Formats: sequence, C-alpha cells, structure tokens
Amino acid sequence: MEAVAKLKNCPMSPRKMRLVVDNIRGKDVEEALNILKFTKKEAASWLEKVVVSAISNWENKNGNTVDADDHSLFIKTAFVDGGTMLKRFRPAPHGRAHRIRKRTNHVTIIVENRIPTAADQQDTGAPVAAGDEEE
Repeated sequence: MEAVAKLKNCPMSPRKMRLVVDNIRGKDVEEALNILKFTKKEAASWLEKVVVSAISNWENKNGNTVDADDHSLFIKTAFVDGGTMLKRFRPAPHGRAHRIRKRTNHVTIIVENRIPTAADQQDTGAPVAAGDEEE
C-alpha cells in the first residue's frame, strides 16, 4: 500500500530542489531521512518534513494499527514540478527595468512498503504467494 505527501508552493526554484530529491529517490525511508539530515542545502529541511508526512500518511492509511518501523518502507516516487512564478521588476541602468522571476515548486513523495501486508493482498485481490498456501 502506498501513501502520498505533497508540498506546494515551496519558495525555491525547482532546479535546486531536484538536486536533493535525486539523492533520496528509491531509497529506504530511514536512509533517506539520514541523507536529508546531513545534507547542507535548504531543500533538505523542506524534504525531510514531506518524507515524515508521507510516513505518517502511510500509517494513517493502515488504520494507525501498523507501525512504519516494522515495515520496510521506501520512497517509490519523488518528483518536483514547477509552481507559480512571482514576477517582480528591478531598476536597471538608463531608466530600464529588469524582470525578476521568483520561482516556486511542488514536491510529491510517494512511499510504499517493500513487503506487502495481508491487507494489501486483500485490497488488490492478488493471489497469495506459493509458499503461503495451505495444503
């Protein structure tokens, strides 16, 4: 089962955010949080909050009876899209004006457990693994 967390209108350019998102894509959640904790970029602090939110969403989706530490959660999908741009003008020489574009971004993180639980198999209707069948 997967869970989604989104951060919208983060006041940072998407290019700067993608540098950090590329480091955590496909990693285990604990490993990703360690990477973000020791990364010296502002984007890491924003992403850490989103990953923690995705873990919490996964726990809530499973009815708060399942602890995320007991399952092997990983970051299935992580991507950054460009958000709205704030357009401002700055004075330039000879009475001209230069446009300043203050970029924002939207981050989406999807976490999933590597080992499907019994609830996952009931939801999807997937057959039980060969070793789990009763004879």
